[in-house]
Amino acid sequence: MIRLHIVAPLAAGESIEATAAQAHYLGTVMRRSAGDRVRLFNGRDGEWEASITVPGRGKASFAVETLVRPQADDSSLWLMFAVLKRDTTDMVVQKATELGVSAILPVFTERTNAARVNADRLHAIAVEAAEQSERLTVPLLHPARSLPEALADWPADRLLFAAMERDDAAPLPPAGGPAGLLIGPEGGLGPRDRGLLERCGFVRPVSLGPRILRAETAAIVGLALLQAPGCG
Repeated sequence: MIRLHIVAPLAAGESIEATAAQAHYLGTVMRRSAGDRVRLFNGRDGEWEASITVPGRGKASFAVETLVRPQADDSSLWLMFAVLKRDTTDMVVQKATELGVSAILPVFTERTNAARVNADRLHAIAVEAAEQSERLTVPLLHPARSLPEALADWPADRLLFAAMERDDAAPLPPAGGPAGLLIGPEGGLGPRDRGLLERCGFVRPVSLGPRILRAETAAIVGLALLQAPGCG
């Protein structure tokens, strides 16, 4: 069953127009036609079954019919990560979405090599990952900014576990509530970054194990550990 993320409200009897990209995907890529079934979600109203109607060439719309899954509470995990090369950044956003994070915060650190991110591209990747992983939401993707700016706005009551290489830090525990994970760039966080983190009362340095992991691997491992059984 094809799942699509939409923006419009969902309710029985609603007729919703597909985007041009969705119409192309359904008609040209997936060879779907009028009457075929799809699942729709918008992050607010649960997941609905709908049928495709095709009023004209290159267009499509959906007739919303039945609620399949009611909206559920989202994950309480956030991911803050140093911007990497394009393909690697794409992978981190994709995997973080699959692993259920509710917010993604790309940051520029002392040793970040990338100068910018394509926010529209990352949002599209998150949407596709949410569709394929059967999530009911798409994570909030924050604009990329400097690490000091991101830390200045971080909620003081939300723990931020900072993965530290080559430090005698405690192992990363299950989150047990609202929390965040910070993953640095290739080569690790620089001394200015570490000094800044030490001054933040909500930051907890943690270890992801004895090996030095690539940044994208560290993000996947860290998110999995935070959601390990027993996290409550």
